[in-house]
Amino acid sequence: VQLQASGGGLAQAGGSLRLSCAVSRSIFSSNAMGWYRQAPGKQRELVAKFTSGGSISYADSVKGRFTISRDNAKTTVYLQMNSLKPEDTAVYYCHESRGNHWGQGSQVTVSS
Repeated sequence: VQLQASGGGLAQAGGSLRLSCAVSRSIFSSNAMGWYRQAPGKQRELVAKFTSGGSISYADSVKGRFTISRDNAKTTVYLQMNSLKPEDTAVYYCHESRGNHWGQGSQVTVSS
């Protein structure tokens, strides 16, 4: 497995969860990592990503609540999710853009 996500689960509205994505060293690229999500009946959408220019891009819906980070030594990417809302319920996927590699997805469910 080249991208292994973990840390999803059930949270109450207003709560927090942290997702982790362990990436194989052979494909890890620090400025090509990101998180996407797909809610039932909806298209997959960007949540947060590191850009090739070295900055970070967030979806408007998660700005100020979610934080993407990485540990290059561990080749792991994280998504800290605070102030969760029911509309954050989705399967979350980590992604490496240079080789278009996807993780297996991690379910996040937020109850009201």
